[in-house]
Amino acid sequence: MSFVFVNVASPYPPQTTSAVVAPAEKPDPQIFIVASEHTNTVVRDAFGSEIIKPPEPPKPSVPAVGVPDPGTAQAIAYNMVMARGWGAGEFDCLVHLWNRESGWNVYAHNASSGAYGIPQSLPGDKMASAGADWATNPATQITWGLGYIQSRYQTPCGAWAASEAQGWY
Repeated sequence: MSFVFVNVASPYPPQTTSAVVAPAEKPDPQIFIVASEHTNTVVRDAFGSEIIKPPEPPKPSVPAVGVPDPGTAQAIAYNMVMARGWGAGEFDCLVHLWNRESGWNVYAHNASSGAYGIPQSLPGDKMASAGADWATNPATQITWGLGYIQSRYQTPCGAWAASEAQGWY
């Protein structure tokens, strides 16, 4: 009789490690499932191993908005989204997200929460990290908002999905 000892570490945060000890009485395939935020299955047999990744979750479906008129806040955002390499689908999600949040109004103020601007920063002066003109400049607000989205949700579609699920992002 032999034993198999395997340390399995997830490549996805949060990093979790599992140790599995199992008798290896027959050469049938052994399956180890690693669970964290993502689940992978590792199949091992006498010839090697293979990681079977689960399918990517579907991106939220939003209607396409097209290229905005030059000089608008949406045109500024479009250029910034493209510069980040996110693509038109991510811009579509951003338009729908910020339509819901502020209607793309640089002066939008939520009296009950204190959120301000196009991305509805709470508090508004957080956007000062992107520029001193945060209260009046759509480019400054969009720069800050895209940075916030990237750090918290990775993409505008990730932020849109969160907004759809919980009513805020």
